[in-house]
Amino acid sequence: MTILEKARAGEITAEMIYVAEKEGLDPELIRQGVAAGEIVILKSARPNINPVAVGKGLFTKVSASVGMYEVDDTIAGEMAKIDQAIKAKADTLMDLSVRGPIDAMREKVLATVDRPVGTLPLYQTLAMAQEKYGTALDMTADDMFAMMEKQAADGVSFLALHCGTTMDVINRAKEEGRIDPLVSYGGSHLIGWMIHNHCENPFFTQYDRVLEICKKYDVVLSFADGMRPGCIADSLDGAQVHELVILGGLVKKARAAGVQVMVKGPGHVPLDQIQTTVQLQKQLCGGAPYFVFGCLPTDSGAGMDHVTGAIGGAIAAYYGADFLCYVTPAEHIGMPSAEDVYLGVMASRIAAHAGDVGKGHPAAIAWDLEMSHARRELNWGRQMELAIDTETATKVWKDRSTNFASECSMCGDFCAMKIVGKYLRDENQEVRNER
Repeated sequence: MTILEKARAGEITAEMIYVAEKEGLDPELIRQGVAAGEIVILKSARPNINPVAVGKGLFTKVSASVGMYEVDDTIAGEMAKIDQAIKAKADTLMDLSVRGPIDAMREKVLATVDRPVGTLPLYQTLAMAQEKYGTALDMTADDMFAMMEKQAADGVSFLALHCGTTMDVINRAKEEGRIDPLVSYGGSHLIGWMIHNHCENPFFTQYDRVLEICKKYDVVLSFADGMRPGCIADSLDGAQVHELVILGGLVKKARAAGVQVMVKGPGHVPLDQIQTTVQLQKQLCGGAPYFVFGCLPTDSGAGMDHVTGAIGGAIAAYYGADFLCYVTPAEHIGMPSAEDVYLGVMASRIAAHAGDVGKGHPAAIAWDLEMSHARRELNWGRQMELAIDTETATKVWKDRSTNFASECSMCGDFCAMKIVGKYLRDENQEVRNER
């Protein structure tokens, strides 16, 4: 039985108990969420990887993507980025390598980290087809499914697949005249293969085969969105919504087969459409966990898109998104450095926390309240501990404060917190009405 089937049978598994402790919840609530399909548990047969739960009522999670992309990228270089992602406390990782020793890279990641790892099997399938046939256009459906099973067997926790990107969706995108037709790397290559070979998407036509593999290895199926809008002008167009409608039907089939499923979404979304985007996904996909890239509410944040993504991510989390794929400062203009990875994760973690506070998550609210008390008491050590980025906060404080024991560097001896706080807590002190 898969973990979804066990949840429906009333069984509380070791993974449910583990994530419940992390979330500060009763394991029965986790079981109920998994059974309903509103929570997924990302897990692995590898003993070094600890499960992580994503979904309704839980902390909003953050994922960091790495992988060999450029010709000179190395496993060591990507592991340095992973080190920074883990240092910044990313909840999960995605290895999106498209070239080089991909098998060795994945094995290194899976053997090293302690958190769930996701992949997009099509990336390696394309690379292998190029090597095997001389062109990725000659890859076969069997190649795609063989790679999917290989990566599932290796112990990845979630597989991203473009199951809803059909020829009907592609034709709709063509008719509507998108500004940025395709920005999904995997989606664009799959679509190019479909058009070249005059055939439908195998992940759609042979969906039962997809479910068979996911069930065999009890891996979470993560629907990737081929029609992710690459600019805010394309947000919520017919092609994007059409694909989402298809994914809603596929979610139901996955659950019926005992397979956990989550949905990945946009992308570039203007502020006024983020609520609609999240709620539409939740409605069409039966409350399945929503894994969003961003959202990015402006197209003009090049070089600072970790900020753009954090703005949209916080709003998306507030309205019900469960999982944020980080955005780095290098998004749109280059591949991220290790420092970019750190900044991207931290920005997304701040967004996730802000969303959790807005949603009324008790632990998130308690965290901010404790920070408020620490500030009132000028307890600098505790403030540093409570900061989402403790290291950066501590460095700034020590570098720029002149009196570590009392006032901050902004006001010094004229600290309003100390002066007003003293009055408000002193019952014997009165305010003079001087005229």
